[in-house]
Amino acid sequence: MASSTVAFVATCLLVLIPVFSSGESCVKPKVDHETYTTTEKVTSIDTVFLVEFNLQCSNGVKNPFLYADVSGRQLPVSRSGDNQYQVSWVEERKDAPPGQYEVKLFDEEGFSALRKAQRAEGDVSQVPALTTIAFTHKGVSKGPFISSELLAIIVSALLWYAAYTAKQRIIT
Repeated sequence: MASSTVAFVATCLLVLIPVFSSGESCVKPKVDHETYTTTEKVTSIDTVFLVEFNLQCSNGVKNPFLYADVSGRQLPVSRSGDNQYQVSWVEERKDAPPGQYEVKLFDEEGFSALRKAQRAEGDVSQVPALTTIAFTHKGVSKGPFISSELLAIIVSALLWYAAYTAKQRIIT
């Protein structure tokens, strides 16, 4: 009798655990995002990309686990609050030209399908993303035409010349 009860409980657990542990997928996601990219050439040697976004699912799923794909490179997505996420990466300046960038977001099922397609060397563009965030990187500025140090030297030289010529007029 006791062994049949244990077997019944074990069978129920084996059947019900996958049902209760399976995650729900986000349906019709709505994303509000802000982006930051490095624009100053003088202060950095690499270009930093930072995308912060809020994700709202029409079916009410809260805080799903997300993964990102940027130009064929998979990146972790960190959660910074309720339905608030962030993904960031760094590239050398020569590898980050100005232009349009896309961050494809995947839930666990989509990311699994993406990795499976990569392992099979299949067409990863056929794997649907949960949503895509597109933004423009304007590139890095070259800085001012004349550096501030050179401008200070020129102004100093002009002031010295003006003072010297004024002194010469006073003496003569």
